[in-house]
Amino acid sequence: MILSKLPILSIAIWCPVIFGLIVFLFGRDDKPRRVRAMSLIGAVISFLVTLPLIRGFDNAAHGMQFVEKFAWIERFNIYYHFGIDGISLWFVVLTAFITVIVVIAGWRVIEQRFAQYMGAFLILSGMMIGTFCALDGLLFYVFFESTLIPMFIIIGVWGGENRVYAAFKFFLYTFLGSLLMLVAVLYLYLESGGSFDIQTWHALPLPMDAQLLIFLAFLAAFAVKVPMWPVHTWLPDAHVEAPTGGSVVLAAIMLKLGAYGFLRFSLPITPDASHYMAGFMITLSMIAVIYIGLVALVQRDMKKLIAYSSIAHMGFVTLGFFLLNPIGLQGGIMQMISHGFVAAAMFLCIGVLYDRMHTRLIAEYGGVMSTMPKFSAFFVLFSMANCGLPGTSGFVGESMVIWGGVKINFWVGMLAGLALVLGAAYSLWLVKRVIFGAPGNERIKALQDINLREFLMLSLLLVAVIALGVYPAPVADSMQTSVADLLRHVAISKTY
Repeated sequence: MILSKLPILSIAIWCPVIFGLIVFLFGRDDKPRRVRAMSLIGAVISFLVTLPLIRGFDNAAHGMQFVEKFAWIERFNIYYHFGIDGISLWFVVLTAFITVIVVIAGWRVIEQRFAQYMGAFLILSGMMIGTFCALDGLLFYVFFESTLIPMFIIIGVWGGENRVYAAFKFFLYTFLGSLLMLVAVLYLYLESGGSFDIQTWHALPLPMDAQLLIFLAFLAAFAVKVPMWPVHTWLPDAHVEAPTGGSVVLAAIMLKLGAYGFLRFSLPITPDASHYMAGFMITLSMIAVIYIGLVALVQRDMKKLIAYSSIAHMGFVTLGFFLLNPIGLQGGIMQMISHGFVAAAMFLCIGVLYDRMHTRLIAEYGGVMSTMPKFSAFFVLFSMANCGLPGTSGFVGESMVIWGGVKINFWVGMLAGLALVLGAAYSLWLVKRVIFGAPGNERIKALQDINLREFLMLSLLLVAVIALGVYPAPVADSMQTSVADLLRHVAISKTY
């Protein structure tokens, strides 16, 4: 097969990076058309490159596919080692897809340092794809940490009034948490006889005390990135100050890096500790989905409301993972993918309003439907997906996690179901205050409906949300074997 001979993962990783460097270094603000063209071409090509992964992926195959491996720093057994399975496949495609949306979204919104803005997003896209594909522990760490730099720049340069504070808070929280992960990676390197191969680490017979320490080290890195309660406080600030594109990528992709880390590191490397800590992780997740849902209800800023909503939805993800049953784990992954589409759409909708009104305060709106009917239709549909309406992608993952919770304990499923009620409450409250009713002021009466560019980016996301909600089988089928293998490995553990 031709696909098996091509270094397709390397192409998917480095294509956006190369285009990003070209745009970053050679793009000029006085020639915006050229910058837009180069950015869009780079983003579209980078997305098209990932599509053969779907076509060539074997759903029934065990282990990694499209594997690339050769020595990088041979003296220390560090390899340029990439591969994907049914868990990582869709995050590679999702990252490339969201990058196209972000380029379209920033088409005419960013006025200063436009080339550097687009270049930063393209480079960030490549770094995130590299994180999802890396099978060498040190390589994973390099990609995982390298994503911080472009996002730090995006928030710090193109963000709001308190952008510097938010950028430093984002960087320090996520970077400091990752230092313990580096310690764990080096320990596993020594314990495995000098190997950074992640799959080799999966087979290490680690004692329980070592597993617990490694689990906690990984938890420090991944919990901040998700983010889980109570280390979530950096996210609302980052979202509020970030430009629209930054909020989209942060919510749709970067939060998923932490959740993906649990699947690739915590569960398979420390299976005994994962069982032992499952109750603790479920408790933290339940606090996130219920308490943070209540916090979202009282927000006055639209971006903050959706930011807290993201924390609650990612709580569903970690809840599904640590139920340690197939339906819950698969539901958590489906929720990650769905949240990538829905959160991106919600932040883009808020960006559309902010571009016209230059305020995110809910009290400044009302009656938007009277002047922006097309936009209002999109906003209502995405809000319904945000609260898990059947027929949308939001329903699929959340219902599977609730089902998995009921299988473990009825009250876990019951409390998870309560989160759906809270999600409906803050989503519908937002729609009522912003979209319906009489126009809130004269500025609302003067609003113009979405243009062709905005219609295109929202339509692409709506198609994805409805397609995944109506027919999730292709996505679910591709991950089934990998999820089963992971749970089989986690189940084969010692008594503790």
